[in-house]
Amino acid sequence: MIRVEIQILLMRRRTWVSVLMLATLPVIVALFLKVSGVGSGAGSPAFLTEVIHNGTWLPIAALALVLPLFLPVAVLLLAGEAIAGEAAAGTLRYLLIRPVGRGRLLAAKLVGIIVYLVIAVTAVTTTAFAVGWGLFGLAPIKPLSGAGPPLSLSEAAIRIALSALFVAASMLGIAGVGLFLSVVTSTPLAATLGALGVLVTAGVLDQLPAAAAIQPYLPTHYWMGFIDLFRDPVSWVNIRRGLALEGCYGAAMVILARIVFGTRDITS
Repeated sequence: MIRVEIQILLMRRRTWVSVLMLATLPVIVALFLKVSGVGSGAGSPAFLTEVIHNGTWLPIAALALVLPLFLPVAVLLLAGEAIAGEAAAGTLRYLLIRPVGRGRLLAAKLVGIIVYLVIAVTAVTTTAFAVGWGLFGLAPIKPLSGAGPPLSLSEAAIRIALSALFVAASMLGIAGVGLFLSVVTSTPLAATLGALGVLVTAGVLDQLPAAAAIQPYLPTHYWMGFIDLFRDPVSWVNIRRGLALEGCYGAAMVILARIVFGTRDITS
């Protein structure tokens, strides 16, 4: 079942269209930076300003660009239609008539989402790396904080790869919400919009000083934690907390989805 789900994912045109759109965003930004010769504003993260001087920073900037909105939306579109899409198409009932358990079907859908995440972040980082090399050149990067020596290209590449994996893992919580709502509802649009509502609400609360007490528990709070990989020494606190939080959210949502799915009457 998992192999079939991955094959379907890889054969869908919209999978590759969404990946292409994600990978195109840093290209567009890099072209504007190259033409204008102007970095980001004073209030932007330091690595965005450094892109015009060193293309090694572009993959890091690319992850930061797709993380707040574009990547979560792409993931929620996939998660929202995981079960609800099968129900809307009238194929869910026939899938379950076959010797496929509901838990196994949910697991296959979850694996498909994870595979998509790995493909998406790999496309974004490799494209940004190639464009950064071509437009700005590559050089060792100076840590964002600390007095350590510059990171060599090989060290930077390893940390960029770890950053991409962290970004992919950061989507597990919101993907779990989308998967749960896909089980609860019968239409992909309702599941996707519901999950987007959760995403927007978490994002707003994460920027609201009055909500400081609950911010460490919001699924979006540690998304930018991968930036700490480029400090000297590396600060692992936010990275560990982010991974633990996303794991808890993802696991809780999948368990709830399994419970609801197990008691749901399938009529379509």
